[in-house]
Amino acid sequence: MSAKKETVEIEVEATAEPVAETAGAEEPQVASSLTEQERADIAAMTYEQARDQLIQAVQALETGGLSLEQSMRQWEIGEALAERAQTLLGQVRAKLDAAQQRQAQTAQMAGTQSNLE
Repeated sequence: MSAKKETVEIEVEATAEPVAETAGAEEPQVASSLTEQERADIAAMTYEQARDQLIQAVQALETGGLSLEQSMRQWEIGEALAERAQTLLGQVRAKLDAAQQRQAQTAQMAGTQSNLE
């Protein structure tokens, strides 16, 4: 017997877009409070900019005094900034790995006839 999953549309706020939620899913999908422009701004940030903004978001959360809505927004901003920083670090790691691989291949061929061809 196969279980059938149903997709249900829910509205989080009157101004929020409906979000699809799968019945029986472990984590429900929640509408983002970030605008497309905010997401684009974060996507254009350098690692250092994303890191600095992330520090500010964490400090705002640690300081306290925010409403639940403000705290959730800071959390979401922090998540987006952390993802951007992690993506950039991953790209740098891939470049370093590729450079190390090229260096290892060059070292293997050094002093051989094949590197003269």
